[in-house]
Amino acid sequence: MAPHDAAWWQHHAIYQIYPLSFQDDDGDGRGDLRGIEARLDHLQWLGVGAVWLGPVFRSPMADFGYDIEDHTAIDPVFGSLRDFDRLLQALHARGLRLILDFVPNHTSDRHPWFVESRSSRHSLKRDWYLWADAAPGGGPPNNWLSRFGGSAWAWDAGSGQYYYHAFLEAQPDLNWRHPAVRAAMADVMRFWLRRGVDGFRVDAAAVLAEDRCLRDDPPQDEADTQIPPPERLQRVYTNYRPEVLDWLAELRCACDEFADRVLLGEVDASGDRIAHFCGDPERPLLHLPLNYRLLDTPWRAAPLAAAIEHYLGLLPDHAWPNWVIGSHDKTRIVDRVGPEQARIAALLSCTLPGSVIVYAGDELGLPGAPIAHEHSRDPFERRVPGYGLNRDPERAPMPWQAGHGGGFTSGTPWLPLPPGTDHTSAAAQRDDTTSMLHLYRRLLTLRAQHPALHSTAYTALPMEDDTLLAFQRGSAEHPLAVVLNLGASPRHAQLPPQHRWQVLLSTHLDRDTERLQRTAVLREHEGLVLCPARPADDQR
Repeated sequence: MAPHDAAWWQHHAIYQIYPLSFQDDDGDGRGDLRGIEARLDHLQWLGVGAVWLGPVFRSPMADFGYDIEDHTAIDPVFGSLRDFDRLLQALHARGLRLILDFVPNHTSDRHPWFVESRSSRHSLKRDWYLWADAAPGGGPPNNWLSRFGGSAWAWDAGSGQYYYHAFLEAQPDLNWRHPAVRAAMADVMRFWLRRGVDGFRVDAAAVLAEDRCLRDDPPQDEADTQIPPPERLQRVYTNYRPEVLDWLAELRCACDEFADRVLLGEVDASGDRIAHFCGDPERPLLHLPLNYRLLDTPWRAAPLAAAIEHYLGLLPDHAWPNWVIGSHDKTRIVDRVGPEQARIAALLSCTLPGSVIVYAGDELGLPGAPIAHEHSRDPFERRVPGYGLNRDPERAPMPWQAGHGGGFTSGTPWLPLPPGTDHTSAAAQRDDTTSMLHLYRRLLTLRAQHPALHSTAYTALPMEDDTLLAFQRGSAEHPLAVVLNLGASPRHAQLPPQHRWQVLLSTHLDRDTERLQRTAVLREHEGLVLCPARPADDQR
């Protein structure tokens, strides 16, 4: 697919911003909309094409914005609806798109819908949420577990029933079987689409439905004390129910009322399920079911190669691949694979076929901020301590410059900044042309400009060395070759003999235009993008 034929989300990188941690404008230590607007030069210089913005809607902040009290209002922490419109206009003026986080599974317990629902068993909105009587003899209706620990059922003394919450007790689940709920949530999407937003990332898209009969989830076959309590049941009746796909099709229809929009989604990607969330040409679902396979695969050449080919083979013909190596819910890639291999991960995700999503801070190679349990803000860590589930480290504020507050705030940051910000700050890396920041900029420029990276063409290249991962992109006449050394010592890679090759880009950013013979010598932790040598430069 050529760039002029592609949708914007197919050839532009999407940049995820966690709003509380990007830039604080008013000095309260928390990021806001005006702060984001002040940093748009960074996004434009980096070369991204769209921003995926975490929730900024009115919220009590029990789960930092994922507990929404009003879907069509901006929380004062972030600013006002006028600030939102200004940011959207500023993004569009620079040719950048805006994708909002859409949270359809649950609301805050302070949302007017839930306040009315719990007011009486006879409330007109009673069935907008999932209510159930106590089990015979008392207690919750079944054994379902909250993903944040403990029972997924909360007792409401006022109305004498339990309500279901897949996450916090303060986040009651909407009853998506009710047509009025589905219509109301589609209208929420339309509200923001009319304002000009360019799409949504659908939060918890796989968990919208629960078993009608409220059957117990079975235990995990090998559950033990090493497994976090929320994961000790198989979520047979609380995850990936077939109705979910029908409801996502309805959301897609609402989105498609507006031209040139996109739907991303947090889905169940286990087995072959990620492909189901693409739908089919007659009933499309999500444009981009988010793919975290590179994060969830052992960081070795053979497993990564197998995971890439398996994922690409799963997708139906009408679907478009995508690659994600960081998010507000995932351990930083640097902490997973080390700083050297984080550069390899950047090159890999940016040269595979499909869209790439960059989490703010990964372009700086940031590690997570070390935050002890007693200082944690994350409700997941506070409820399920001791299992390494704390999401605060990857949510630490962006360091823009050296000094107090790292240029993020003039006040006290809501979370501590990552370590070593004097060297990892955006300002420091702008001055270092071999930095991770410059590597990302070069990669995103290459993605935008090179035709071989605009299609889904992908051919694995066999390597005799099991520390090397290699593949070819583009056509046989105009290819790119990518070779990655996942080891800590130099390696030799035999190159495809159809061409003489030269280095287009090294993860070290110091080998541009170097001509190669039939073998490429890769230094430890080095990745190369190669192109055919120009005839005038070929030394045959």
